[in-house]
Amino acid sequence: MFAKHIIYKHDNYNMLTVEVQGKTLVVRHLSDQWGEECRRFVSRPELINWAERYFSANDFPGGEEERRQTLEKLRSV
Repeated sequence: MFAKHIIYKHDNYNMLTVEVQGKTLVVRHLSDQWGEECRRFVSRPELINWAERYFSANDFPGGEEERRQTLEKLRSV
């Protein structure tokens, strides 16, 4: 059984989830523009490093504040 965390879900086509599969973190990013992307990380620092580079404030309806909240949720996984 894997632990699944919903980081954000704007609707059925824009969401970010993280599954904890033992030591591996599986990130599924679903967007209405790009479809589904799946990435695997072997550590939380690797996940956070990717997220900080991947997401910009323009990616979120709430701007920088929503980006900051998303990164905090990822850190807490």
